[in-house]
Amino acid sequence: MLRRITDRAALRADVTASLVVFLVALPLCVGVAVASGVPAELGLVTGIVGGLVAGALPGSSLQVSGPAAGLTVLVYEAVQSYGLRALGVLVLAAGLLQLAMGALRLGRWFRAISVAVVQGMLAGIGLVLIAGQVYALADARAPGSGLAKLAGLPGLAGGVLGGDGAVAVLLGAGTVAVLVLWPKWRSAARVLPAPLAAVGLATAVTGVLGLPVARVRVRGLLDVLRPPGADDMAGLLSFGAAATVVAFALIASAESLFSAAAVDRLHDGPRTDYDRELMAQGAGNTVCGALGALPMTAVIVRSSANVSAGARTKLARVLHGVWLLLFVAVLPGALGVIPVAALAGVLVHAGWKLVPVREFVRLWREHRAEAVVLAVTALAIVGVDMFAGVLIGLLLAVVKSAWEISHVQVETEDAGDGGGTLRVRVSGNATFLRLPKLLDQLEALPRDRPVELSMAGLRHVDHACGVALAAWEEEHNARAAAGGRSTGDATASAAAADAAGSVSATGSRAAGPS
Repeated sequence: MLRRITDRAALRADVTASLVVFLVALPLCVGVAVASGVPAELGLVTGIVGGLVAGALPGSSLQVSGPAAGLTVLVYEAVQSYGLRALGVLVLAAGLLQLAMGALRLGRWFRAISVAVVQGMLAGIGLVLIAGQVYALADARAPGSGLAKLAGLPGLAGGVLGGDGAVAVLLGAGTVAVLVLWPKWRSAARVLPAPLAAVGLATAVTGVLGLPVARVRVRGLLDVLRPPGADDMAGLLSFGAAATVVAFALIASAESLFSAAAVDRLHDGPRTDYDRELMAQGAGNTVCGALGALPMTAVIVRSSANVSAGARTKLARVLHGVWLLLFVAVLPGALGVIPVAALAGVLVHAGWKLVPVREFVRLWREHRAEAVVLAVTALAIVGVDMFAGVLIGLLLAVVKSAWEISHVQVETEDAGDGGGTLRVRVSGNATFLRLPKLLDQLEALPRDRPVELSMAGLRHVDHACGVALAAWEEEHNARAAAGGRSTGDATASAAAADAAGSVSATGSRAAGPS
């Protein structure tokens, strides 16, 4: 009897939570699609697949998947470069790649990616998203690249002040204001999520006042589904398309698994199986690609709303996909009354939330090198593109880690053989990053005394350091055997005498870590 009551309570909680997530997801699915340059219905298709396919598979129990603002920039660039029909095959290939990574049990390794790189990736996406959606706020067309969007902002502002798009800007700004202020009204926020309230109010104002602003174009669900054909598969053979597939797979996987880790901290239920979750995301993207829809990831906004609404099991996220499907089937024409400026306001707000301002300030105080990695990754995404920016961030993170662990210490000791031989012991981790400083320390040793170089204390030595140390020992001993002095170099003689005199009475000297 107690179990029936518990099951009934869990079912009620999951149904309630699914309705909340549906109301949060609806404007975001539409907004992400419009910002990506594809029909609004495709965003809803991805949301439906995220609920019915990824939501039903094992992995994470409470996180919710769908189209994400984090992939908006990359999808827009792909559509502009390869066309809308090619989007399906790109997403399909990315989904198959995710399935392969999950089968190879690579999901857990995504936790090894530097958090600074991920935060920098999201910050760069947020900045480009904001720069692009500011144009949509004014019912204007955004330039292609991130730098061009930033460069065009002064001209856009001049056009708005001159009267063009002023109404749309006010509508979009009002949407952002509602998004910021609505959660402070807690009783209302519990009943109606902020994104739906903001878009609903903007739509109502537009309809009542008859505002001359652009609205979402509706084509019908069956008209926008574009399953990829055999001819589309040939496009994957180009380097650019293959790089886009890899970018889709890696970025979507990283965002999903980092979201899973964050969601696990919000509840006390079962923990995420990262490999299974990666396969669930791959299965979802494979279906999205087969339908010609947007790529999907797990989304922290919807996931946190699911947990906060009291969801108990994965049924909540599956049901949210059911409600999206019913909306598309029953009220498809409702999308046509939504003003584009309102959706742009939702995405400007979402883009700003992707910029980790507080985390950057904390990192700058506590781990300055991590803050530099974050900033460089974000700026590279804005200045170059998404894929190159992430690669630059990963490379910089690797170089930073290599620099931090490559500490080398040089110790000298008199051999006591009466011949003036110095025993030189190098310990630590010798990499090419520390090679110039290491050679400077060795060159400071007395030039007129032969050395016995020992590298037994090195935990790691790369090829560059190994070759350089062997060459230095051979050259130094040859010079010492020839007399230990450089021709006519009195300064070097004095330096050698000073260095020899600085050896302690016990016959040893240690140089600090480089």
